[in-house]
Amino acid sequence: MSSRIAWVTGAGKGIGAAVAVALAREGWTVAVSARTADDLERLARQVGDVPGGIHPVPLDVTDEDAVARAVAVIEQTLGPIELAILNAGTHCPMDVDDFSCATLRRLWEVNVMGTSHCLAAVMPRLTARRRGRIMMVASVAGYIGLPTAAAYGPGKAALINLAESLHPGLKERGVTLQLVNPGFVKTPLTDKNDFPMPFLISADTAAARIIAATRSHSFEVTFPRRFTWMLKVIRCLPYGLSLPLIKAITRG
Repeated sequence: MSSRIAWVTGAGKGIGAAVAVALAREGWTVAVSARTADDLERLARQVGDVPGGIHPVPLDVTDEDAVARAVAVIEQTLGPIELAILNAGTHCPMDVDDFSCATLRRLWEVNVMGTSHCLAAVMPRLTARRRGRIMMVASVAGYIGLPTAAAYGPGKAALINLAESLHPGLKERGVTLQLVNPGFVKTPLTDKNDFPMPFLISADTAAARIIAATRSHSFEVTFPRRFTWMLKVIRCLPYGLSLPLIKAITRG
């Protein structure tokens, strides 16, 4: 059990922290990365005596060289990564009145380029071994434009497209790629939202869904299903119907 090595980014809080704890309790040896070392150390103490363990690897995913070095260190000290959950991301509400190119650029650097740096570091190692699993965490905000998500949604849409593009090539090379599209999950990021969040779930519930998905080969992992499927239907409608529906759902 302890020979299985997982790497979770964005593990300081929220979904990433909950996933890391759940994996360690299942026997995985988990390398956890986030910018704040204190959060990672707290997480390691929280897990305590479990079959696996938590190993902090502080990291800023926007630094491509640092990401490459971190992955090399993980594999040298713990062993080959079998599961990479690329969850690092940030959110800042933005709409018409506070539209900012600086905010858009900052979120793009973390959410899109940060994930890309992680992919560049782990994909060659997994494809060389012809085994392993990568989970890219995007969001249902990538399905369709949501209010105040003008900076967050475009990056998540890009991650969805990126995952779709990479999936066939990785499958041919023996690597499973999964796309995780959560709905609203109560985390420090969603606490910034000032609109109703339908079907809000806890980070622990989200983590349980992600852990369950590691035992499947489904490409997309979505939750909560009622909300995500509702958005899938709405995005197929003409804009004359879909845009008013989204406004009604999220603004009451």
